Amino acid sequence: MDEVMPRMTVPEVIKTKGQRKLTMLTAYESAMARFVDQGGIDMILVGDSLAMVVLGHEDTLSVTMDEMLHHTRAVTRVAGNSLIVADLPFMSYQVSVEEAVINAGRMLKEGRAGAVKVEGGDSILPQIQGMVKAGIPVMGHLGLTPQSIAHFGGFKVQGRGEAGEKIVQEARKLEEAGCFSLVLEAVPPGLASRITSSLNIPTIGIGAGLECDGQVLVINDLLGMSTGPGPRFVKKYADLAGVISEAVERYRREVQNGEFPDESHCYKDS
Repeated sequence: MDEVMPRMTVPEVIKTKGQRKLTMLTAYESAMARFVDQGGIDMILVGDSLAMVVLGHEDTLSVTMDEMLHHTRAVTRVAGNSLIVADLPFMSYQVSVEEAVINAGRMLKEGRAGAVKVEGGDSILPQIQGMVKAGIPVMGHLGLTPQSIAHFGGFKVQGRGEAGEKIVQEARKLEEAGCFSLVLEAVPPGLASRITSSLNIPTIGIGAGLECDGQVLVINDLLGMSTGPGPRFVKKYADLAGVISEAVERYRREVQNGEFPDESHCYKDS
């Protein structure tokens, strides 16, 4: 009998600090979530990257709370080992503490997530404190925060030079506010290392170098399913885009040529 792994929990995530590296991948629906969960990944992120990866938007701003809940439920129904972290979408938590707590609570109550993730620093500290006070585990996110893409003027590296000091200070404030971990996206490795060593909570890097306490990638990028050039930090562990394209082309050709379905794919008359 296969060994049943206990579900990863927030306290267990925190305990990994200085002990071992954490793994995190995105998933947006049940089929992929099963693969990720059974692969022993510590955390599954139902990211607002859903907007771009699944729904076809050009950025993450358009995804709604209902869409995030719908896909979070699909993941939590099948994933029994990984800690499920759900992104709170743009404008679901920025306006007020009350709105942030209500929407984060929905992610746990309706979506069955184990934690939520929010982007930003000083401006959302009251919201983080309110969520934590309500018993909702919160993962922070600093550096390149895609929900602020209009402010940044594009997907650009953050924290170079003097700007890095602000990120260091905000990271410490996020920990003080109660975040149990922190994503660092698209920041120089030296800065990420400095932040990681200054915190008691784990850092999860994406384009932030090797010294973070863990790493996260978008599953479609990892599997080579994304089209066009990807970010510098993406490593493709497979080329499923090529496999899928070849399979679709073969199917089209066999149907047009009368090769499919053959006798082995048909029911007998009696």
